[in-house]
Amino acid sequence: MAEAEESVNNLSEDFLTITVGKQLFGIPVLQVQDVLRAQDVTKIPLAPPEIAGSLNLRGRIVTAVDVRRCLSMPDKEAGQNSMSVVVEHNEELFSLIIDNVGDVLRLEKADFERNPGTLDPAWRDLSTGIYQLEKSLLIIMDVSKLLENIG
Repeated sequence: MAEAEESVNNLSEDFLTITVGKQLFGIPVLQVQDVLRAQDVTKIPLAPPEIAGSLNLRGRIVTAVDVRRCLSMPDKEAGQNSMSVVVEHNEELFSLIIDNVGDVLRLEKADFERNPGTLDPAWRDLSTGIYQLEKSLLIIMDVSKLLENIG
């Protein structure tokens, strides 16, 4: 049984789906530490515009990153709810502020495609590739590149 499970894991990968604006993104599940509803974020003076501030997560200070700003999208309208996906990068926690969290999808590695030339250059730089789903395009987010490009 363990061998069959291992061969499935070599052929597929699990992604947490998120939406930012109207675009569907995927984050590898193994990078996700937590999923949070909207949190109180404390502004950080002189921080880059992509940094929304910081928050306290069970006694740890976590940097909150506005993914809309990282992707050059307009800010959410006042009153619209947001969510956060907590990820770890270089032994530090980051809360990625997004619009919504979707499902976890197990996708076949054989269906993975490189970024198309028509993909927005700002998104292409933060993506490892895409999956063509039945009704939409799933852009796989490179969390490390996203966080390294801040500021």
